[in-house]
Amino acid sequence: MKRVLREPLLHFVVLGAAFFVAYGLGRKSGSGEPRKIVVTQGQVEHLVTGFARTWQRPPSSEELAGLIRDQVREEVYCREATALGLDKDDSVIRRRLAQKMEFISNDVAARVEPSDADLNAYLQTHAEGFRLEPRFTFRHVYLDPERHGADLARDTARLLVQLTAAGDTADVSALGDPFLLEHELDGAPAGDVARQFGEPFAKALARLDTGRWQGPVESGYGLHLVFVRERTEGRVPALSEVREAVRRAWDDERRSNANEKFYRELLKRYTVTIEESPKAEPKKLAGNTLK
Repeated sequence: MKRVLREPLLHFVVLGAAFFVAYGLGRKSGSGEPRKIVVTQGQVEHLVTGFARTWQRPPSSEELAGLIRDQVREEVYCREATALGLDKDDSVIRRRLAQKMEFISNDVAARVEPSDADLNAYLQTHAEGFRLEPRFTFRHVYLDPERHGADLARDTARLLVQLTAAGDTADVSALGDPFLLEHELDGAPAGDVARQFGEPFAKALARLDTGRWQGPVESGYGLHLVFVRERTEGRVPALSEVREAVRRAWDDERRSNANEKFYRELLKRYTVTIEESPKAEPKKLAGNTLK
């Protein structure tokens, strides 16, 4: 039964039935007495609910009377504007109506609750989009090529010997040349490292051994001697780690697919003509052939 309820075809049937009922009601209310305005009890309840949602209390009698007056004014203006054809060729109104159709389709699609199996399948299919970046915990000492000039290679080699002797306890802030960024980063994602030091530096960190001073490693600033304490490899996370993100993406994709299928079904009812130029014969396209 659940599987049947999840079928897109059923959603279109339900959506189509909803449109049919709404269309029928609209014709019924508009065909009898065009100069008669009826504010239904349902509309009054809608006004009360909207007011309470905004002001966190129900409206007073005077406030409700004001809301109903505004409703009637809006209805009068709307009918008169429609009678004058003011809704025709209005891009704002056209976009709003199209938006409302999409909202209805979205609402139907959003009512489907995915199972863990659905979300797991989505995660595996789109694994790269959820892949966790490699992370690095490292220390570094900077050498400015301009300061050292021709002695850069010699000074780098001497500093590497000094750092190797000191090991992980070396005072990195007191060694090397002044550097504006941090000398130690803890669990920094590869993307952050690349943004700070450059892509080649981040890639080099992925190749270095852990637990010893190495280098020099080149960045956009100059050279660095680096001690990688810990490196966490990138991986596809378990669903429990990224469930909310997967759910959002799953909803977006389902909503997008439902909207597109719904539009394609509607488009089949139309023949679309696209005029290419005043001299050319207009082309007629069946709705289901318009891509």
